[in-house]
Amino acid sequence: MKIMPNRMDYGYLKYQDELEAKALSVLRSGWYVLGREVQSFEENFAAYTGAKYCIGVASGLDALWIAVKLLGIGPGDEVIVQGNTYIASVMGITINGAVPVFVEPDAYYQINADKIEEKITGKTKAVMVVHLYGHVADMDKITRICRTHGLKLIEDCAQSHGALYKGQMTGTFGDAGCFSFYPSKNLGAFGDAGAIVTGDARLNEDARVFRNYGSEKRYYNKVVGANSRLDELQAGLLNVRLAHMEEITRERQELASVYSRELQQKDLLLPRQREGTRSVWHQYVVRTRRRQELMEYLEQQGIGTLIHYPVPPHLAEAYRNLGYRKGDFPVTEEYADTVLSLPFYTGMHPEEQQYTIDCINSFQ
Repeated sequence: MKIMPNRMDYGYLKYQDELEAKALSVLRSGWYVLGREVQSFEENFAAYTGAKYCIGVASGLDALWIAVKLLGIGPGDEVIVQGNTYIASVMGITINGAVPVFVEPDAYYQINADKIEEKITGKTKAVMVVHLYGHVADMDKITRICRTHGLKLIEDCAQSHGALYKGQMTGTFGDAGCFSFYPSKNLGAFGDAGAIVTGDARLNEDARVFRNYGSEKRYYNKVVGANSRLDELQAGLLNVRLAHMEEITRERQELASVYSRELQQKDLLLPRQREGTRSVWHQYVVRTRRRQELMEYLEQQGIGTLIHYPVPPHLAEAYRNLGYRKGDFPVTEEYADTVLSLPFYTGMHPEEQQYTIDCINSFQ
């Protein structure tokens, strides 16, 4: 049996008729940019998350850097962010000339809320929380810290569509929630797509103008903006999938439950959910100091795995200018050296998962 670490075609096949009907409808409409499908998705996704506003943009990275910029964060400002995130989170900060200040992760792979305050300086303008792997950060502590110190709160929700903290959805705790709809996400488009959600009327207005060349009215430009528009086709396809999000979430929770119940390999550390949260399980990430051996063994059995992520941002070549060295963030680096994402995707067949479990449990 050949098992890929992720399969996006299964998620398409599950709702094939609806997706193809929507695609054909959009193609026949004759309107392909900032039309009815985008407006509909923005309204639907805002309602789904509980946010007041949703602004569709071209990608998750665009959502991040545009939100950071429009919140008034720029050159020399500092933004606190966890060290074990995907590099796009950091790029959303540095594109604007701001400086990332890294904090170690906690046992749930989220930013360690107890370590944030020690990193705050007179230059700190915001905290960026990344709800990694579909799990949720300690939002009570983080929101309290931001209120106490007058800091903006930005949530990177690229992997947490529908995740809850005490009944409230990620993306709605701070000034801006930034979402990616890259095809591999729980709520995935069929190309690049993203969105910003917010309760701030000013940010909503500014983002709508900024994403469209800084233009509120065609050919009348208020600011130097960007071309970052969620297109009609992607919005339409996202509308189809959004209608099935609770079903998709339940399926992924069940897959995670099976892994957690049946994996018995003694060298694996299995993931946990924070009390009072709902994880949406974007990835099922284990840790093992025998990672390379396990990966090679599984590959021999026809099972693919992934590492999210092998190089933490502070050690990336792209950020050599920040001056960090190996050993500066030992928890972050330990996670980078030991995490392993098992095969996990919407539509995964029970026999595929059981074969994966059996192979892992037989690893010596």
